Amino acid sequence: MPFTVLKKFDQVTGSFNGGAIKENRPVVISDGKSFKPYSNIFYWAHAWSDEGSLLSEHPHEGFEIMSFILKGEIEHYDTHNKIWMPLKKGDVQIIRAGDGISHAENFKAGSEIFQIWIDPDLSRTLANPATYNDYKSESFPVTTKDEMIIKDYKSENSPLEMEASVISIKEITFKKEEISIGLKEENIYSVYLLEGKIEVDNTEINRDDYIKIETEANLKIKVLQENSRIFQIESPSRPYYRTYYELFGG
Repeated sequence: MPFTVLKKFDQVTGSFNGGAIKENRPVVISDGKSFKPYSNIFYWAHAWSDEGSLLSEHPHEGFEIMSFILKGEIEHYDTHNKIWMPLKKGDVQIIRAGDGISHAENFKAGSEIFQIWIDPDLSRTLANPATYNDYKSESFPVTTKDEMIIKDYKSENSPLEMEASVISIKEITFKKEEISIGLKEENIYSVYLLEGKIEVDNTEINRDDYIKIETEANLKIKVLQENSRIFQIESPSRPYYRTYYELFGG
């Protein structure tokens, strides 16, 4: 099976405010072993703060900037709404950065997030007015299928609005020892293990490890710890447009 495992200790790391906010970055433009941007995924960081800290105001353009609150609580400010908004575990924020917006994030002690940047075809979105939305955890549908608990962050049935097309985002908790998930040849599957331990094709995957899967097959997962949980993005192998990274990054 053509897949690549990126262990946590091989991912590019970063920090802010003297280490008050720390990150591991499985997808980033940087020297190191992390993945360079691929598909329409431009950047992916797992950030956390044990003591709490403010990530001060900074600008974005064009990209869709999503923050998924994995643990604790953050407060978010942007230059359009001009108010601080609380976001708690399970909530999602999206900035469709368009022609430009600045924002800041205040990490409460013990908080954790994913921040993921999606390239939605900047040739179109750079001309659009920037927009912003918060989504509460309970607004996302949760279903049980084949003993998997699936939270749909982005699907036909979820409220998350994005400019980028052909993208699916799920959180899956495994309730039995062996799972088989069907994959599509035209898509790439990006998987981050949030909790537990699993085995994929005789390869052990631990918490904070990242998998990039490019195949048409059934993904066979052996669950080594009960209630292991993954975060999965399904995106096109070849977007219909040239991405920023293709044009300027590589």
